[in-house]
Amino acid sequence: MTIMAAGRSRDHMAGKSGFARGATARHPAAAALLALVALAGCSTVDRVSNALTGGPSLQPGQQGYVRGFLGNVAAEEPRAALVARDILSAGGSAADAAVAAGFALSVTLPSRAGLGGGGACLGYDPRRNEVETFLFQPGARSGVPRGADRPAAVPMMARGLFALHARQGKLPFEATIAPAERLARLGITVSRALAADFAAVSGPLMADPVTRAAFDGARGGLGEGEQLTQPDLATTLGQIRTAGVGDFHQGGLARRVEEGSAAAGGFLTVPEMRAAVPQAVTPVQERLGDDTLAVLPASVDGGATLAAFRAAAAGQAAPVAGGSFGASTSLVVQDREGGAVACAFTMNNLFGTGRMVPGMGFLLAAAPNMGSVQAPPLGAIMVANLSVKAMRYAGAGSGQGAAPAAAGVPAGLHLRRRAPLAQAVASVPEPGRAVAITCQGTVTADRCSAVADPRGFGLATGSE
Repeated sequence: MTIMAAGRSRDHMAGKSGFARGATARHPAAAALLALVALAGCSTVDRVSNALTGGPSLQPGQQGYVRGFLGNVAAEEPRAALVARDILSAGGSAADAAVAAGFALSVTLPSRAGLGGGGACLGYDPRRNEVETFLFQPGARSGVPRGADRPAAVPMMARGLFALHARQGKLPFEATIAPAERLARLGITVSRALAADFAAVSGPLMADPVTRAAFDGARGGLGEGEQLTQPDLATTLGQIRTAGVGDFHQGGLARRVEEGSAAAGGFLTVPEMRAAVPQAVTPVQERLGDDTLAVLPASVDGGATLAAFRAAAAGQAAPVAGGSFGASTSLVVQDREGGAVACAFTMNNLFGTGRMVPGMGFLLAAAPNMGSVQAPPLGAIMVANLSVKAMRYAGAGSGQGAAPAAAGVPAGLHLRRRAPLAQAVASVPEPGRAVAITCQGTVTADRCSAVADPRGFGLATGSE
C-alpha cells in the first residue's frame, strides 16, 4: 500500500496511560468515579487519577504527563534518544517518539540522517496488532540530470516519518517536529558521534562555502562539545510544521528545494518530489515460538537480517555484505503500552552529497547507483506477541554492509541462545553497531531494558 503524505495529520491526542497503583485503596470513591470517567477516554482517567493522587495536572503532549514507566529508547546519537524519551513522557506512542527522534537526528546527526535523505522502519502498534514496514529510502533518479555534478537523491525523510505517524501516532504530528526545530534554533552541543563524522570528511565537506557557513564557518569541522546553531534548518522545519509535509513535496517549499538543489549541483525537480511517496508494506515474517518475528523486505536488507538472525541462533558467523556502502544510523523505541518502532536512516553517503540547499539548512542525500554511490542495506527487526498484544524485541543496526547483521545477530543470540542483551549487542561484527530493546514477559520497567552498542557513541535510556 502506498501512503501519500500530502499535508498535516489529524490530531491523535487520545493520550492513553495508566494511573498510580493503589489509588482506589486510598480513596474509597475512586473506583466508582474512575469507572464512570473511563467511558470518556483514557486521558480523562489520567487527569482524574492525578487529581486524586496528587499527581501532575498536565495534559497529553506536555512533558511529565506520564509518570512511572515510560518505555525504553536506544539511539546512536544521545540527544535524539533524549528527545524520544521526552515524547514518551508527554504521552506519545513509540511511533510519536521515533518520528520526533528522526527529525531530531536531522539536527544532531546530519551526517547520517536528514530532510534530504530517508530510511526504513518497522512499527508494531498494539491497537492494530500488526507489524508494519515503512519504506522511504532516499529516492533514485531516472538518470543523471543535465548539469548535475553531484546528483541528489529525492528527499523522503519527512514523508516517511509522516506515514509512520499517520498509521501509529497519537500526539499531533506538529508536536513531533517541534523538538527538532527548537534544537536547530537554540543550538546543540556537538556530540562525539557527529564530531567523529566531521573529522572523517572535514576537508571535502567544508570546501563547499554554503555547507561551511551552515556549520558555523568551521573550516575543519566542529569538535565534540562545541556549539552549533542551524537557523536556516530551524526555519525549514518550522515551515513543514505549519504548512504541512505536502508543501515540502509539491508546494512553495518544494519549489525552493528545486531552485536551491540546482545551485548545489543536485538538480531535483518538483515533479520528482511530488511523485516520491513512502510505502507501507507487510514485512517478511515467520513464527518464533508463540511470537511473530518481522524484518525489512529483501529489497532493503538483501535478506541479510534474517540470515544473520538464523546464523547467530545456530552459533555460526553472520554474513556481512561486501562492497562500499554509505553510512547509516539507527534507533529503537518502546512505549509502555507494548508498542515499538525500529528505524534505520541514511543519506546514502556520509553527509550525502556534501552540498546544502542554500537558505534551507539541510544537506542533499547522494543519488543511489550513480558513480560510486550505493544505497546501503538497512537493518531492523521486530518480535511481537500478537496474542497478548505486546512487543518482545526491537533491534536495528548501522555499519555499511554490516547493518543487517547488526540488527539480526543480537536478536539471534539473545532470543535463541539466551545471551544477555548487552553481550549480544557487543557481538555484532565490525563495522556494525546495534541498538536493541527487549522485554521478558510483561511490558514493565523490571522486565524491559535497552542497550546501545558500547563501541559506538549512542545512548540507551529507560525511565521510572
